[in-house]
Amino acid sequence: MIKSKLKAALLGFAVTLAVPAATVAHAQDKELVVATDTAFVPFEFKQDGKYVGFDVELWDALAKDMGVKYRLQPMDFNGIIPGLQTKNIDVALAGITIKDERKKVIDFSDPYYESGIAILTSVKNKDSIKTAKDLAGKDVAAKTGTATVDFLKKEVPDAKVKLFPNIDNAFLDLATGRVDAVVHDTPNVQYYANTGGKGKVVVTGSVQSGDFYGIAFPKGSDLIEKVNASLKKLKENGEYDKLYTKWFGQAVK
Repeated sequence: MIKSKLKAALLGFAVTLAVPAATVAHAQDKELVVATDTAFVPFEFKQDGKYVGFDVELWDALAKDMGVKYRLQPMDFNGIIPGLQTKNIDVALAGITIKDERKKVIDFSDPYYESGIAILTSVKNKDSIKTAKDLAGKDVAAKTGTATVDFLKKEVPDAKVKLFPNIDNAFLDLATGRVDAVVHDTPNVQYYANTGGKGKVVVTGSVQSGDFYGIAFPKGSDLIEKVNASLKKLKENGEYDKLYTKWFGQAVK
């Protein structure tokens, strides 16, 4: 009887010791929740029933390098930072600009993308329209209510600015020769030049340096150092450049 009780006690003790080890293993196998915007072409958007884009593929490459599991959580942009603050989200990639006010409530990786404003023009005009000053006297399309409009008014007051509520219509006017150039956010014009406008239009230059995007985390996340190390590795081994070229074409200098 005493031996039986002793065996039972030892078995119970062994099980108790095994629990923390199992808990640790479970923590290592945790499936990360990675938030992304629902529609931010070409960084993340839905195509043929699944989410694709530069951010989506970049994170997949980072996750593989780190050996972590994850699931994408598409959501409206305005819910991402609150989700990180409450730690319902482990990571977020959604073209999130690194800003000092955001750093007060969330943490960021090293920058992974520089946005800005760039010039898109027709192939035939690529040698004559390269800089902001080349837009003087030209018909230039821009999106209503954007920083681009303010930039053009300040830097190129002689440009004949044509405003569009939808940038797709501006691209169409350029393709049909009704305007000489489109000035808009760099990633969007690069994507159009590399897809629908390929062979007809070209990004000829950057007219304003932009903001830097970072991968976002809850404050104090232990993933930041690992992500930065993998991001550096991808940039050094050429994988980052391959993704960049796929989604944006050659970098604008």
